[in-house]
Amino acid sequence: MSNIITLPGLIDMHVHFRDPGFEYKEDILSGALAAAAGGVTTAVCMPNTNPVIDTPELVRYVLNKAENAAIRVLPFAAVTVGQKGAELTDFAALKLAGAAALSDDGNPVMSADVMRRALRLARDCDLVISAHSEDAEMVRNYAVNEGKISKLLNIPGRPAIAEELMVARDALLAQETGARIHIAHVSTANSVEIIRRAKNDGIAITCETCPQYFILTEDAVLTHGALARVNPPLRTEADRLAIIEGLRDGTIDVIATDHAPHSAEEKSRALTDAPSGMVGLETSLALTLTALYKTGLLTLDEIFDKMSRNPARILNLPPNDDYIEVDLDRIWTINPENFRSKSRNTPFGGAQVCGVIMRTASRNKEVFTVTLN
Repeated sequence: MSNIITLPGLIDMHVHFRDPGFEYKEDILSGALAAAAGGVTTAVCMPNTNPVIDTPELVRYVLNKAENAAIRVLPFAAVTVGQKGAELTDFAALKLAGAAALSDDGNPVMSADVMRRALRLARDCDLVISAHSEDAEMVRNYAVNEGKISKLLNIPGRPAIAEELMVARDALLAQETGARIHIAHVSTANSVEIIRRAKNDGIAITCETCPQYFILTEDAVLTHGALARVNPPLRTEADRLAIIEGLRDGTIDVIATDHAPHSAEEKSRALTDAPSGMVGLETSLALTLTALYKTGLLTLDEIFDKMSRNPARILNLPPNDDYIEVDLDRIWTINPENFRSKSRNTPFGGAQVCGVIMRTASRNKEVFTVTLN
């Protein structure tokens, strides 16, 4: 039975295409192919590459390479030089070169003074800053949430308060400066509540979460090991439910992927030694439809607000004619071996989901058509 509808192309405002410097994990062209297969027609890639995307020349490198990509690919530029949290980059020059927004994602801006100055400058340049909200001293390179799983495994964990303190700090700084702040990958109940209160106070704050935070809990680490290691970590069932409530009441504006490819060798390491992150471009819509739409938690229109319209609004992107055709009722099994991405690191392999991308069109051309057995 089919139920094929046409919808706006998805906009994923948080991906890692690893280009330049880590192309063995992903590059702009392979990442774009993965995006097209998942119905994403615009992807905005984070700057934690090698070298860091912190100059106009590197912004133009991404845009020039993206001219040959299947979809629209836009770059974040770094807030600080080398993402070291000290010297601010040239925001005006980065915007002129084509940067869509600013972020030091992966490296929280620890200095409140630096973030305050960054927000003032971003306000004057009409750019939004996307903040990775974790206190780096509290989380270090720990692998899991601080709680029952960290205790069971006898390893240090990343406490929820490390995220919540930084969310509160950046909300207050946005209020004081009149700047726009976007909180990346929200994962805790208290973070949702802090953002809810900030919005009620009129602060220009938006935020995102990812499918892993409204589907999985910290228990997934016991089953999937390093494949379930992400930053911030998977949290508790209470946090998962609070994320869903934040999506339902509009506190959480965006569903992104934080698509973070790694090699099979890297993810085969011990939990404490493996890098954090999972791929998500090819599964995000199906996981969201399965978890939120088919269960009646969100309407289709609400999902596409969070996966298309709201990201465009937050990033001030111009309208386009990109579209996807989706069979809402077709069931399929996630098989990482079929991914277009160079990487396979997902804990969702083997999951049965609904929603098949039948066709993706970007920049007035068809860039993906499904092949069904």
